Amino acid sequence: MKQFPDAPSTQTGLWPPVSVIMPVLNEERHLDEAVTMVLSQDYPGQIEVVLAVGPSHDRTQEVADAIAARDPRVTVVPNPTGRTPNALNAAIAATTCEIIARVDGHAMLPSDYLKVAVETLRETGADNVGGVMAAEGVTAFEQAVARAMTSKIGVGAAAFHVGGTAGPADTVYLGVFRRSALLRVGGYDEHFQRAQDWEMNHRIRQTGGLVWFQPRMRVSYRPRPNVKALAKQYFHYGRWRRVVARTHEGTINLRYLAPPGAVLAMLAGLLVSPWFPLGLIIPGGYLLAIGAGTVLTGSGLPSGVKARLMLVYITMHLSWGWGFLTSPRKLSRPTS
Repeated sequence: MKQFPDAPSTQTGLWPPVSVIMPVLNEERHLDEAVTMVLSQDYPGQIEVVLAVGPSHDRTQEVADAIAARDPRVTVVPNPTGRTPNALNAAIAATTCEIIARVDGHAMLPSDYLKVAVETLRETGADNVGGVMAAEGVTAFEQAVARAMTSKIGVGAAAFHVGGTAGPADTVYLGVFRRSALLRVGGYDEHFQRAQDWEMNHRIRQTGGLVWFQPRMRVSYRPRPNVKALAKQYFHYGRWRRVVARTHEGTINLRYLAPPGAVLAMLAGLLVSPWFPLGLIIPGGYLLAIGAGTVLTGSGLPSGVKARLMLVYITMHLSWGWGFLTSPRKLSRPTS
């Protein structure tokens, strides 16, 4: 795990300084606006921003450098690997504050985000607080994904997706951390290309820390724009969630096993159907169930969005399940 420098011991007070870390890759379109929203937070304390920039295919590096040149509160550090956990650790190493907030390079924060986070850290004694991943789409397909990502049929009952009451959680979206917690667990595990947030929150909890869900912290999230991108996203979610399960025993429950179980059942039904036509009941039953779920969760959506919702559910379920089932053992952390 990584070793990080201690923050200066003089940082005290009701509204401590906050370091905002942002892993940035191919974010030319959104980066300037995202940083502006961070720096214009309604927060009484000081804010610094550290951008960890990977080797992008657009003008992200130039945009980041220009932001830092005009505002001394912004620092740019390199992330040669382009991988998210490496970027986060590089940014953490360059911070100076006791409170560290993770923000994505395209995130749109509400103006009171940091204020609510620090209040919640103080009131609960938590090591990490975070809120709702508020998916919002522009195109019809994105709106369908947004509805699926905020429904239990699409993503299960995780509070950071579907909302809920404030309280302890396994993981939260993004996260605002105490530096002491990051030091204690050694930051993000750079082995995990995906699921690194869940994995680190697990270690925080295993070492006696509290992870707290705060529904007042809502961050706008832009869903993937098409079926191919959505399928790739959920395939890798499933693949790396199984790597986490292999690394940390006892971290898988029925919610995570439902998609791979459905994939196996439908494959079995299709394989035996030439000899046992009743095998088609399994995939047929799944489609009927998803169709009914689409009707229930698509209420109020425009017809063009509703027409895409069933496809979105199927893509998310089957891609996650297939990724979980085919996750190779070579992705697991080496034992030596």
